[in-house]
Formats: sequence, structure tokens, C-alpha cells
Amino acid sequence: MAANTTEGIGESADTLANLEERINRAVQIINQLRSDNDHLQAKLKKAGEDISALQSERDEAHSFSEEFQRENSALETKVANLTEELETLRGERKQVKHRIEKLLGQLDLLSAS
Repeated sequence: MAANTTEGIGESADTLANLEERINRAVQIINQLRSDNDHLQAKLKKAGEDISALQSERDEAHSFSEEFQRENSALETKVANLTEELETLRGERKQVKHRIEKLLGQLDLLSAS
């Protein structure tokens, strides 16, 4: 019976050592998972901050785009008005030129007479 008791104690010790080893591995795995989780949480926070910054930049770019479109529209209107005014001035200049040529022609006739 003593041999059985010694054998039972040896098996209990082996089982206990095996259990201790499994617990130590589980603790190591848990610690590694916690470390990985902390790292991933930090990466997630950084990604969220990056997204917020990019959204702000996008909104600012969109605002600039709208402002440029308004300015472009105003400038296009101004160009159209100036083009129209230029055409009017060219027409007036042409009329003045014809009048001056007519007056010069009349002066030539008076001088010739």
C-alpha cells in the first residue's frame, strides 16, 4: 500500500505540475492578449484621430471649392459683361472712325474747291 500511496502522490505532483504549467501558459497568453489589445486600442484611437483630421481637411477643401466656384461664377459674369462692353466700344469706335473719315473727306472737298 505504501507503494500505491507513493505512486498516487507522484501522480498528484505530476498532475499539479502539469496544471501549474498550463496556468502559467494561460497567464502568459492573457498578458500577451492584453498587450496586443492595448496596442490595437492605441492604433484604433490614432486611426480615429486621423479620420477626424482628414474629415476636417475634406470639409475645409469643400468649403474652399464652394468659395472658388462662387468667385468663378462672379468672374465669368464679369468677363461676359466686359466682353459685351468691349464689343459696344468697338462698335462706337468704328462709328467715330467713319464720321472722322467723312469729315476729313468733306474737308478735302472744301480745300479742293
